[in-house]
Amino acid sequence: MALIDQFDGVLFDLDGVLYAGAKAIPGAPEAVTELSRRGIQSAFVTNNASRSAAKIAEHLVELGISATPDQVYGSATAGIKLMSGYVPAPAKVLVTGSDSLRALCREAGYTVVDSADASPEAVIQGFEPTLGWTDLAEAAYAINRGALWFATNLDRSVPRERGVAPANGALVEAISFATDQRPRAAGKPEPEMFSQAARALSLTNPLVIGDRLDTDILGGNRAGFTSALVLTGATTEAEARAASGEERPDMLISCLADLFASEQSDPRSS
Repeated sequence: MALIDQFDGVLFDLDGVLYAGAKAIPGAPEAVTELSRRGIQSAFVTNNASRSAAKIAEHLVELGISATPDQVYGSATAGIKLMSGYVPAPAKVLVTGSDSLRALCREAGYTVVDSADASPEAVIQGFEPTLGWTDLAEAAYAINRGALWFATNLDRSVPRERGVAPANGALVEAISFATDQRPRAAGKPEPEMFSQAARALSLTNPLVIGDRLDTDILGGNRAGFTSALVLTGATTEAEARAASGEERPDMLISCLADLFASEQSDPRSS
């Protein structure tokens, strides 16, 4: 029996698992195709708040990975939901992030502003690779004047084709140094996105696959699902085997092809 035959679905992280930047991880398209051939459902759970679900699905399809927007569960929506519990629409919100995040805020009924001088009641921060000092400073001005601060996610780094680069959590740290405050954060490692995806697909025993201990594995474990750390992204085998508590994966796989093998590497065995 193949490893994957123990599960009724797979909840994938994206960066470092299915792709790195503009290129697919070797073997990833073939693995997702094989899951579909076997009748095993897939969903994509990502902390990337810089693109809409439609754009993420489009990117996956361009890489040869079958995907539709309704399979994508992102931290932008989770962040807005979190913010709504503290600052209901139509409050003024300063978005430090992508045009997609701005559009989602408007769809949720918020009044999106571009300056701290507009007296926003909240700042919501999500990853956007074109953010600069001016954007971070504007957020700091608003937070220091009393705006509540929310982050879609706190990923410190993101795998790219050329290597590992700063992610939203790293940019959050810059604002934190300037304000001496911390944001309320959504996304992984909170379990909600994993649980939401499993409910939508009617999965009772999904496998969560990620490349980061502090987001993917921690979030999957908190959701009560089996977690697998794949060694194609940000975490080394030594780091995975040294992990403890809720950040410890149930299993290690070197690549997604291992899903179809009859054996797996268990970090608890070393």
